Parts: sequence; structure tokens; C-alpha cells
Amino acid sequence: MNIGKITKVSGPLIEAEGLTDANIYDVVEVSKDKLIGEIIEMRGDVASIQVYEETTGIGPGDEVRSTGRPLSVELGPGMLERMYDGIQRPLEKLEMLAGNFLEKGVTAPALDREKLWDFEPVANIGDEVVAGDILGTVEETTVITHKIMVPYGVEGKLKDIKTGEFTVADTIAVIETKDGDKELNMIQYWPVRKGRPIKEKIDPNEPLITGQRVIDTFFPVAKGGTAAIPGPFGSGKTVVQHQIAKFADADIVIYVGCGERGNEMTDVLNEFPELVDPKTGESIMKRTVLIANTSNMPVAAREASIYTGITLAEYYRDMGYNVAMMADSTSRWAEALREMSGRLEEMPGDEGYPAYLASRVADFYERAGKVRVLGKRDDIGTLSVIGAVSPPGGDMSEPVTQATLRIVKVFWGLDYDLSYQRHFPAINWLSSYSLYQDKMDKFIDENVDEEFSTMRKRAMSLLQQESGLLEVVRLVGRDALSDDDKLKLNVTKSIREDYLQQNAFHDVDTYCSLGKQDKMLGLILYNYDKCLEALSKGVEIKQLEGLDVNESISRLKLISEENKLRFDEIRSEIDSAISKLIKEA
Repeated sequence: MNIGKITKVSGPLIEAEGLTDANIYDVVEVSKDKLIGEIIEMRGDVASIQVYEETTGIGPGDEVRSTGRPLSVELGPGMLERMYDGIQRPLEKLEMLAGNFLEKGVTAPALDREKLWDFEPVANIGDEVVAGDILGTVEETTVITHKIMVPYGVEGKLKDIKTGEFTVADTIAVIETKDGDKELNMIQYWPVRKGRPIKEKIDPNEPLITGQRVIDTFFPVAKGGTAAIPGPFGSGKTVVQHQIAKFADADIVIYVGCGERGNEMTDVLNEFPELVDPKTGESIMKRTVLIANTSNMPVAAREASIYTGITLAEYYRDMGYNVAMMADSTSRWAEALREMSGRLEEMPGDEGYPAYLASRVADFYERAGKVRVLGKRDDIGTLSVIGAVSPPGGDMSEPVTQATLRIVKVFWGLDYDLSYQRHFPAINWLSSYSLYQDKMDKFIDENVDEEFSTMRKRAMSLLQQESGLLEVVRLVGRDALSDDDKLKLNVTKSIREDYLQQNAFHDVDTYCSLGKQDKMLGLILYNYDKCLEALSKGVEIKQLEGLDVNESISRLKLISEENKLRFDEIRSEIDSAISKLIKEA
């Protein structure tokens, strides 16, 4: 173990000399408290180290020991349903060891070394196996089967494989390699800053269904895609991410609270165990890993938390699962980069951020994707990354937002005015976009309704026309509009309030399937067409606005998923009400 001496302490950054054999990104133990740190710069034998714990009480002369390995995570059964900090220390274990407030140097293994797992072999003795092949399975939770894979860099003939109950550290298989026999257990280690290898990336062509109408209909994200949610404080970034984490049709969710306030992570901790996954009927926590790195923890640990989260996500993706990762928020991560860059006295870029900010953001988001995984199997896994961005004052021109938008394919721009009007999700339909739109339209047209994309384009066109009409109304009043334009304002109001607006706390409205979205939008536009027909035959706009069926349309969102016949009943009500008015005209 390489030992050096501290020469300088500057907050979370320390300098140590004498680390002749250390490398950049090696993990070090700082002082007698064994605080965890990581070398981020080497100049000769002088290392600059970012420390992931409070450095109070540490001074020049204290020892630093290099472990000789990069910052890595433990991967194996037992990660689901757990809550980790930014460097994968299990918070419930730390609480048992140190109480409610973390003490210096307290640590615990990320995976429980005592719990027994029932290992079922899949491979047979004598099989030739390569990295990524599945040796056996473990039931990690009632909804997720954990696949024990051959680690990267190992291949050969399977000499022995066991069956029964084992801890993660017990030997379960022996592989005869060209370098001798290799004993394997259920644990894999992986450096967090390095993406896990794959066979190939595939073009994503299937939507990640979130159950949020404004997202799924107008700005869909693909499974294996990337999306950003920029917005000012209080515009609903965290609630949107909570909704996606709860209801997206992903097999696994990794939720990273990176530098956010503690109460937001507390909401996740309180809500997720009680929420029932609509697909499995089990608690949502059965498929979720939480990484909590709140704003009162050391700045440096924020930077690690994002990489820890995406490495865990890649590991489950390699099993062939659809994984969704929420990063809330990447702005706090970028602030950690800025602080460490400043302490290293590097030349600053825009607004004090380091010049390499854009490349770090790109490196992170490019680890998402739909991939063909390693091994002789032909499995496909997806990793979708949805990152919140918190631009100061909602200024979308600031460096973190701009660097993110150059990389991600979906932009859900949150609007403070909409959130002030209690319109949730406060995603502005005029400024947001999705570059996956054409592929997602094709998928939905083939699998839900061949008219869906046509309706979506028509609804978006009406919303765009509405903004021009509202300018006219502000200048000369609504009475100056033609009856056709007044009707257009009525239907866009219905699209905004009855379709795009959604109540996250209502049992029925919190989630909306694609099938229900199709029926709702179809009915709103059908009513508009029938009203246009009535106007052309002499019916007055006031008569159309006074129809009782308008109340039924405003309550479409409250129709349960099972009660699909109600949509046909409302369609019949529209037909009879309009026919009656036309006869009387």
C-alpha cells in the first residue's frame, strides 16, 4: 500500500506528497479516520485528492494510503429496495453503526455478506462460457430475477457449479481459464467512471411509457433514450421525475438524488414503499434502488453519486432488463465539478464551470442506450436516462442546460407560469420537443391506433394556433373573433385542461395508459369536428358552449382504465346533442 503525507487541506480537496506509485482516480484512505477519497490530479508524486467526507480536523502531516484501485461499486444480489449514499454505502447500515448523523470513516459493505440467496444454476459443467454469459439466477425480489453473469475478462470451461443457498461472497462456480482456475462468487466490481462493455448499440424504436399524457403523446422518450427536464425552482422537476419513476414501464428504476434537499428524498422514501406497481401488484420499491446524496453532504460526493447510479443501471441493463435512471439534478453535479475545478486552480470556462463540462455531460448521457449485451445470448437491454437541470432563475442559456440540450434527444421545458397556475405537469408544449417523435409515432400507430399520430399532429397544430389567437384576444377582446376561432379556443382549452393537465395525487388520474390517452384525445377532437359541422349548419357558438356533454368531456380523465365503454357512451351523447341542435337551427 502506497503511503503519502498531506501537505495542504482546502475544504474537500487535499494535497498529498509521496504517492509515487498511485494513479489518477485511485481510491485513497485519508488520515487515521480512513476517510474515502479519490485522486483527481497527479503532478509527479503530489496527488490532488477529493474527499467524500467532512475534512474537519485533518491537517498537514496526516497519512494518506492509496488502495491502488479506482473508485468502484459492488454489484450483485441485494441492491434493490436499498438506499445508498453517493459512494454506495448502505444508509440503513450506517444508521445502525453511527446513529442519525454520519460519523467520519464509518463504512459498511454495499452488499449484505450474511444474507443467504437461493442460487439456481443455468449453465452446466463443461460449458464454454464467456463474459456476460449467465451462470445462474437468484430471486432478488418477488418481481426481479437477478442473473449471475460471468464477469468481464473471464472466459473458459465451466469446471464446477453449485446449487443451494449461499452468501454473495461464497464460491458458486469455478471456471478453468488459460491463466488457471478462477473461483467466482456473486459479487462483481466495476469502476464507476468507466462504461460497462456491450456488443453493439441499437437504434431505440420503442417508447418508454410514463403514464403522463403530455409526455407520451407529445414528447415521448424512447427506451434507451435520454431526456432533460430543465426548469426554475418550484416548477415541478422533482414531481415529474417521481411520477416517471413510479409509473414508467421500466423493469428497474435507479433514482439518484444528487445534491437535492433532504425532504425530497424523504418523500421518495415515504411514498415508494406504499405505492403499488400497476404491472406487478407489488411495492414499487421491489424494483427500485435509491441513491441519496442530499445538499448537506460534502460537495465532492455529489459528483460520484451520478456515476454510481449509472453503473448500477448498466449492470441491470446487462441482464437484459429495461432500466430507467433518474438524476435529480445534474446541475448540482456540475456545481461539484465547478467547486473542485476552482480549488484545483484550473482555468475556468463559462460562468466559472470547468472547460471540460460539456464533455463530462456528454460522457454521462452517452452511457444510455438500447444495446445488445455481452455473452453468447442474444439479449437486448435498455438504459434510459432522465436528468433534471436546475438553471438559476430559469435561465436556459446557462452552461449546464446548454451542454445537456446538445446531447439529449428530448427536452421537457418546464414553465414557471404554468406551475403557478397549478398546471401539472408544467411542461410547455410550445417550447418542448422530442427527436424520437417519428419513430414513436410509428410504434404507437402500429400497436395502439393507426390514427394516433394524425390526432397528435392536429392537436399540436391547434395549440400552436391558440397562442396567436390569444394575442388577438389580449389586444381587441374575444368578441372580435369569428365563431370558428372561438370554437378553436374552446377545444384548445379542453386539450390543455382536460388532457394535458394531470393530477399526480388522484388515484385514477395519476397514471394514464396509451389506450386511454388515445380514446381521450380522439373524443376531444371528435367533439370539435361535430361542433364545426354544427356551426356550418347555422348553430350558434353559445348553444354549443352550453351543451351538457361538455361536462362529461371535462371529466374524461377521471374515467378508470377498466371503464372503457364510458368513452363510447360519451361519443353517443355528443352525436345526439349535436344532431338535436342542427335540427332546431
